[in-house]
Amino acid sequence: MIQRMAALLALVLLAGCGEPVTSNSGSRILLLGDSLMAFNKAQDRAVSDAIEEELKEPVTDRSVVGARFFYPLPITGSAGLSIPKQYREGDWDWVVLNGGGNDIWMGCLCGPCKQRISRLISEDGKRGTIPGFVSRMRQTGAQVVFVGYLRTPGVTSPVEGCADEGDEMDRRLARLAALDRGVHFLSLAELVPHGDRSYHGLDLIHPSPKGSQEIGRRIARIIETHSRPPSSR
Repeated sequence: MIQRMAALLALVLLAGCGEPVTSNSGSRILLLGDSLMAFNKAQDRAVSDAIEEELKEPVTDRSVVGARFFYPLPITGSAGLSIPKQYREGDWDWVVLNGGGNDIWMGCLCGPCKQRISRLISEDGKRGTIPGFVSRMRQTGAQVVFVGYLRTPGVTSPVEGCADEGDEMDRRLARLAALDRGVHFLSLAELVPHGDRSYHGLDLIHPSPKGSQEIGRRIARIIETHSRPPSSR
């Protein structure tokens, strides 16, 4: 059992480090988050790949499958399972991120989650771990794109019970974005047509390559539209 746990930890560390940040990377876009962003990396068809394809410029992708905002373990957290610890200093014009789904699903199994959601972000969008982290990113001068909850195609899914929590998170994130012109909320509420499984992988939780590509395209449109970093209101 100990050997198995050690092997699992090693795999997490190897998979969790994200893309390294180097001084000569030439990237002005940093991408952080969980499996919504990290899925399909092995095929070079993740969200970051789609952004690169659309904008014709590099994206530094440090997203990690299973990452959360609330993650107490120091070693694996520093390796990327803590979303705030994925951040690396750099001359970023844009920070693109998502997160919170694993905190809700793993934290309360999509049961009574009001307290945990409020720890992530308050009803008015002004307080909590997410607004604090977004404010930290804005203080660097970067604009922020926060990507919302990926809905299921309306068929049986292990996270079907999380729909109400995901909708509430989206409402609060939209309020956060409304407070600052340099923060942009991307809702995915209309991304998946009812009954269309093609935007999801076989697990009906994570995006398929098609889903990742469409999410990346929508992010790229925001970056193109708001290419000049505006100051806060």
